[in-house]
Order: sequence, then C-alpha cells, then structure tokens
Amino acid sequence: MATNPTYTIGDLAREFDLTTRAIRFYEDMGLLQPKREGPGGRNRVYSARDRTRLKLTLRAKRLGLSLTEAKDIIDMYDSPRDTGPQLRKFLAILAEHRRQLEEQMADLVANLDEVKVHEKEARALLNKVERKGA
Repeated sequence: MATNPTYTIGDLAREFDLTTRAIRFYEDMGLLQPKREGPGGRNRVYSARDRTRLKLTLRAKRLGLSLTEAKDIIDMYDSPRDTGPQLRKFLAILAEHRRQLEEQMADLVANLDEVKVHEKEARALLNKVERKGA
C-alpha cells in the first residue's frame, strides 16, 4: 500500500527557499495545517496538500495578492463547491489586482517622465556652468 508523501518544515523551507519562520507564519494564517507528532506535538508533519497550498500561496504572492486573498482562493478550491462561483471570484480578484498594477504603472511612467525632464534641465545647466568656467 502506497503512503502519501510527508514533509518536515525543513524540507519545505529548503524546497521553496523560505525560512521556517515564514512557513510557521503561513500556518498561523490558516494556509497550512500540518499534523503534529512527537513529544508534546512539537514536530510538524506537512502533507502533499500542505505542500500544494504553500506552492499556490507563493504563486499568489508573486502575483501581488494579499495572503488573505490567496487563502480565500485556495480555500475555494479545497471546498467541494461548484467551480463557477470560484472562478468568478478569482477573476474579480485578478481584475482588481490588474487595475491596481495598471494604476501603479501609470504613476511610474509619469514619475519617470518627470525624472527625464529634470535630468535634461540639469545637463543644460551643467553645460552652461562648465562653459562659463572654461
């Protein structure tokens, strides 16, 4: 009989290049639910489900979603509900996130344009000063 793979906190930390503290934080947020074994339940044993949830959490973070948004989405896929509402919620979260990113990008472009103007003005002034001094 095949057993399901399990992982220690150290295994997951190495695999995903995280600190054990970060993994415990994700556990505190309810994203991971390891079994406890050993004296006083001190040893965390993570399942393949926990590993997948961690992978999805990190992917959501890379997309810029909050941990709460990540948990909501991941929890939806854990529940045996219809996928229509789940996908609509996911699309709504992504659309809002895209809107925020586009807004930030517009701000960055405006900021960059302003920096370019100041650079041009500073170069012109420097040329003037250097010609005067020569």
